[in-house]
Amino acid sequence: MTRRATLSTVALAGSLALVTGLVWSTPAVESLRGVAEAAEAPTAEEQRLARENAAMRDELQSSRAQAGSLREALGKEQAARVKGEQERAAAEEAAAASGSTSTAKKSTSSGSGRTTGRTGSSGSANPSNPANPSNPTQPAGPAVPVDTRPSAPSKGELLDPGQRYFGMYTAQAPFSWSTLDDAAAKVARTPSLVGWFSGWDKPFRSDAVVRAWERGMLPMLTWESRPSTSGNDVIEEPDHTLPIIIGDPATGTPGRYDDYLRQYARDVAALGLPMAIRLDHEMNGVWYPWSEQTGSGASINGNRPGDYVAMWRHVHDIFEAEGANEHVIWVWSPNIVNNLPAALQSVENLAGLYPGDAYVDWVGISGYYRPPYKVENNHTFQYTYDRTLNQVRSLTDKPILLSEVGASEIGGKKPTWVRSFFQAFARPENADIIGFAWFNMAVSTYSEGQLITNDWRVDSRRNSLAEFVTGLNNPAHGFGGTPLGAPAPDEGTDPEDSLTPD
Repeated sequence: MTRRATLSTVALAGSLALVTGLVWSTPAVESLRGVAEAAEAPTAEEQRLARENAAMRDELQSSRAQAGSLREALGKEQAARVKGEQERAAAEEAAAASGSTSTAKKSTSSGSGRTTGRTGSSGSANPSNPANPSNPTQPAGPAVPVDTRPSAPSKGELLDPGQRYFGMYTAQAPFSWSTLDDAAAKVARTPSLVGWFSGWDKPFRSDAVVRAWERGMLPMLTWESRPSTSGNDVIEEPDHTLPIIIGDPATGTPGRYDDYLRQYARDVAALGLPMAIRLDHEMNGVWYPWSEQTGSGASINGNRPGDYVAMWRHVHDIFEAEGANEHVIWVWSPNIVNNLPAALQSVENLAGLYPGDAYVDWVGISGYYRPPYKVENNHTFQYTYDRTLNQVRSLTDKPILLSEVGASEIGGKKPTWVRSFFQAFARPENADIIGFAWFNMAVSTYSEGQLITNDWRVDSRRNSLAEFVTGLNNPAHGFGGTPLGAPAPDEGTDPEDSLTPD
């Protein structure tokens, strides 16, 4: 560049700088600049919205992380259950090969000399692809032979216990104890009751009852009048309607499953150990094939009003005739009424489903703290159970067992609810509640068209576990089971820290 060109460029640049300074120093431009700066400053409302958006983003990220960890945990738990069933099946197959088992088994009552021949039914369930992954179902196949019978309290002692029952459902118990032992270590107490599920396509498992009593636990079978392979979303079971089960006493027509029920009852009587049977639970809902009607009055699965009571009495009478009721605690277990269709929430509806005091030993209430939450839900025991307890107490003075309970982490209020749950056992009005059975699994289900994972487990988060440990081990609440000392080390110290990694 020439010297003249350089000087010209410098002069031009200086002129432009001078003009720019003059323009920006004029009053009009100064005024406009102030307006722009004021516009760029966020208002108080904008700042509030920004904070809310940030909080929502954090919550969404946390929820996604929790859902991922829950799915992983559920997968591991289901895999462990399948592995346990496969190992048990392999052991039985090996035993059969050595001649220690046969298709026809004998259940021996120690000291009584009574035996019963029984042909086991393997069922059609595939343990690697369970139809009911939400329920800890009984494995397929006959019972392992019973060589000795453990000691157990009498039915009378169990009906009126000196301490409240602390029960659990886990993925494998009582056929394998790994999942139950893990939960017991975390809450610092072994359960005094263990529950499992089975359909009417499977035989009586005397080994389940024996294994439970070897550990000093009352066995409680949730017995469903349908195949174990049926999905939880199937309510039409044409081969398992209540009228088919009942038969027609007026014409002498027997029920289709009378032979199965008689053999089951004989096996229970032959074993001679007490157990609880929770027959066709949550009958006041609209999601099982043994329910009678929808909220609009339409029939469910061909059932009629009055059929449920007739079915219950029919099964009870067969057990009475076979001498099994000496050992069976019958648990009538309606669902809490809060979230039922409006027409099914009345005490009159519940009364129409009650078989009568002569046919029931305990009332067992099913009730979860779960989404979707109604506006009036204040995350307490009282909201969850009191309406149903009031109705039940107007029908009978039988002892009450909260026979299937759990609490979801969704919404972040599980610790609050767990604290309220245990505090309720210290209230005088709840002296008739003899315990509970906790559903200790994480389950993915569809709710209102969306797939959600409810983590019912006691150790779903550290703060939830801490409340459970405190409430369960408070002497004022009177729970049985065996204390195990301090909770497992992974309880942690930060109450807000999740047990599962994000």
